[in-house]
Amino acid sequence: MNKKATYTINHTDGNAKQATYETVHGTVQTPVFMNVGTIAAIKGAVSTEDLNGIGTQIELSNTYHLHVRPGDEIVKKMGGLHKFMVWDKPILTDSGGFQVFSLAKLRKIKEEGVYFQSHVDGRKIFMGPEESMQIQSNLGSTIAMAFDECPSAKAERSYVQASVERTTRWLDRCKAEMKRLNGLEDTVNPDQLLFGINQGAVYADIRRDHAKQISEMQLDGYAIGGLAVGETHEEMYHIIEETVPFLPKDKPTYLMGVGTPANIIEAVDRGIDFFDCVYPSRNGRHGHVYTHFGKINLFNAKYELDDRPIESGCQCPTCRRYSRAYVRHLLKAKEMLGMRLCVIHNLYFYNHLMEEIREAITSGQYKAYKNQTLETLQLGPDYMEF
Repeated sequence: MNKKATYTINHTDGNAKQATYETVHGTVQTPVFMNVGTIAAIKGAVSTEDLNGIGTQIELSNTYHLHVRPGDEIVKKMGGLHKFMVWDKPILTDSGGFQVFSLAKLRKIKEEGVYFQSHVDGRKIFMGPEESMQIQSNLGSTIAMAFDECPSAKAERSYVQASVERTTRWLDRCKAEMKRLNGLEDTVNPDQLLFGINQGAVYADIRRDHAKQISEMQLDGYAIGGLAVGETHEEMYHIIEETVPFLPKDKPTYLMGVGTPANIIEAVDRGIDFFDCVYPSRNGRHGHVYTHFGKINLFNAKYELDDRPIESGCQCPTCRRYSRAYVRHLLKAKEMLGMRLCVIHNLYFYNHLMEEIREAITSGQYKAYKNQTLETLQLGPDYMEF
């Protein structure tokens, strides 16, 4: 695949690794959390200037949603997603494959691709491997994800096996179409990268076999999909342990849609580089904010006169200036600023949790860091001193 990206492992500590991923849109230090901007914006009135200010390395946007609105052709005419949203760092676009799972009542899966009914206006949409690659090429993202099906964690083995085999066939088609698109004169990003996706629900042998198959396809990176969709945390960790050893060591690994701070810390220990999840922004919009001692619900009455920041010592723009009491007041009054301040804090927390993780791996202290951080997260916010 593309030769314009380089992945260099700088430090390892057990299976945890700290690496550098150099792309045409800039360099990413891993492990990294990708801030989720589904429709080319973080929900909660967070700008790209804000993202830069809180240490964001890479942003993630959604292929299906941008295809529906405003339309990927419009984004291309505006110069691509980077120019459109005024963001000069890497962007990963997912393929629309997760919507095959999440919009189950609005779609039909066939060999050629998936027939959707738009969740916005009900119009019929067809998306297959070629269409997904074409949409992502129009968006001009740094990293495009292959089009796949994400079967339920609880799906029958026979269904999962057939689904994974189709996903592999789709990956072949994605690779061929990506090569064609990158060679076009008017392509937005001729250096667009392609990551393949490992599927297999909670069946370890299907996961291993699929990992071996797609590893032979010489892609730019490899994701583990179809987790955090109904299985237990223990099942998720087991599947990661079973799968990662069969993915290429010289390419980045991405655990899609995960997760909580504890999930991330555990998955890093099992060899994962990239993460994304809507938790920090979604929870923030509902007044749930993260600390090293667990989550706080700012709607609780006990914070009405609390003049402390969300977390003492936090250097995010919210904690440097505002009290829990003030942010709670904004949330109760349904003032948009309340949501914005909570989302900014949560994204800062996630970005800087990843910094702590990278530093722990670099210093060879990851096991100790993991144990201490997981223990602290279990203490609960009431443990923090007044």
